[in-house]
Amino acid sequence: MKKIYLAIVLIGIISITRGQGNVVMGKSQLNLGLGFSDWGTPLYVGIDYGVSRSVTVGGELSFRSYNEDWDHSYYRRSITGISGNANYHFNTVLEIPRDFDFYAGLNLGFYLWSTAANGYQGSNSSGLDLGAQVGGRYFFTHKFGINLEFGGGNAFSGGKVGITLKLN
Repeated sequence: MKKIYLAIVLIGIISITRGQGNVVMGKSQLNLGLGFSDWGTPLYVGIDYGVSRSVTVGGELSFRSYNEDWDHSYYRRSITGISGNANYHFNTVLEIPRDFDFYAGLNLGFYLWSTAANGYQGSNSSGLDLGAQVGGRYFFTHKFGINLEFGGGNAFSGGKVGITLKLN
């Protein structure tokens, strides 16, 4: 419920302000940081590329490791993911100030779950996942900002917080 409230407040604040979008066609930005989920703390790195004034496509690598209790035995688990995403940026439509970036989109990824012990009988498995995300960024300078994203429907469910560096 807190995530929904935060998203509504963010949309409300940025929708009443005026400005220009900051997605630049033909330019890239690097994202890196930490995620939050029920399966450990993911580390991620990704890149987004502006294909139009309001659309980006990108890719992401993620890794997390955690302990799991299965039938009173503890196992070390890890999840490695590679995914692609497409996002629509609402900057132009909502006339969001250049310092902010608000977006939503879909992602498709492959996640490899592995266990460092023999005899594990857990239920998690590798495979493709389709998910959705909504997020925002605030840029302190022309090239450096922070990002916050909430998502669901895949092994990266929960959200992410990190930094964004504009390239080019």
